[in-house]
Amino acid sequence: MPTQLHRAPGCIAAAVLIALALPAMAQATPEDLLRKNGCMSCHGLVHKQVGPGFAQIAERYRKDGEAPARLAGKIRDGSVGTWGRVIMPRQTQVSQADAQALAQWVLSQPSPR
Repeated sequence: MPTQLHRAPGCIAAAVLIALALPAMAQATPEDLLRKNGCMSCHGLVHKQVGPGFAQIAERYRKDGEAPARLAGKIRDGSVGTWGRVIMPRQTQVSQADAQALAQWVLSQPSPR
C-alpha cells in the first residue's frame, strides 16, 4: 500500500501533462483545413480556378489591417461581387477559430508572379 501511494503523485502529474498536450496534438494545420473543407476545389494556390488563388487574395488584402477578420467573415458568411460575379458560398461548418487560422494562412502567401 505505501508503494502505491508513493506512485500516485507521479501518475497524476503524467495524466495532467498528457491531458494538456492532447489539444495541441489534435489541432489541425491550415493545410488540413484546406483539404477537410474542400477549399482547393475552387481556389488555386496562386492563380484563379473558380475563385481567386490564395496568392491573389493575399496580394489584394496584404496592407489591410482588418483583413484577417474580414477574410474570416467571408469564409464563414460567404460573399458576392468581391471578385467579379464569383460567389463565395457560406462555409458555416468552419469554426470561427478555423476561419481565423485559414485567413492568416491565406494572408501569408507570397505574391503571385
